[in-house]
Amino acid sequence: EVQLVESGGGLVQAGGSLRLSCAASGFTFNRYTIGWFRQAPGREREGIACISSSDTSTHYADSVKGRFTISINNAKNTVYLQMNGLKPEDTATYYCAATSDVAPKTACAWAYGVDYWGRGTLVTVSS
Repeated sequence: EVQLVESGGGLVQAGGSLRLSCAASGFTFNRYTIGWFRQAPGREREGIACISSSDTSTHYADSVKGRFTISINNAKNTVYLQMNGLKPEDTATYYCAATSDVAPKTACAWAYGVDYWGRGTLVTVSS
């Protein structure tokens, strides 16, 4: 059974930090690009950070570049998202996603191409 399990969401004040984790199982991890997407109420789901499990190349959306860092532990089949300098506009449900055989930029831009989704974890940033 394929699973992507997110953890680490919560409530934080503006300027604060959170670290999200995504634990993957049930598929050949090193053949996928793993990404973090987020969706706020009334808005489309957007890819914000993606990483290739094979060469660890990364892509970030402009909205999070310089504040968020995606990393991977292939031995644990786990991807992390370190979020610093959080803003109220970062409030959303954050989803982990796995897409096969694409570069990180493509994976982040193409939510419809995702092969597997996690259930999401809510991040709320108060002002």
